[in-house]
Amino acid sequence: MKITINVDCSPEEARTFLGLPDVKPMQDAMMDEVEKRMRANMEAMDPETLMRTWLPASIQSFEQLQKMFWGQMGQTGASDDK
Repeated sequence: MKITINVDCSPEEARTFLGLPDVKPMQDAMMDEVEKRMRANMEAMDPETLMRTWLPASIQSFEQLQKMFWGQMGQTGASDDK
């Protein structure tokens, strides 16, 4: 024998009926915290901050990086001429 019971209720009504706690306030607080952290991380991902993080401390700007590249190119060209 098989018995099927269909109950038409909202999730809130089912939670209350079964005596389960309402976790909506906790979920809202957690989502606010996640959003705040994501916004802080997005601000840290601007190109200047990323380059400052990735490049060695001796290279402080793009100009120094460019000079270093050109210096290496000049040394390579000079050694090829010999």
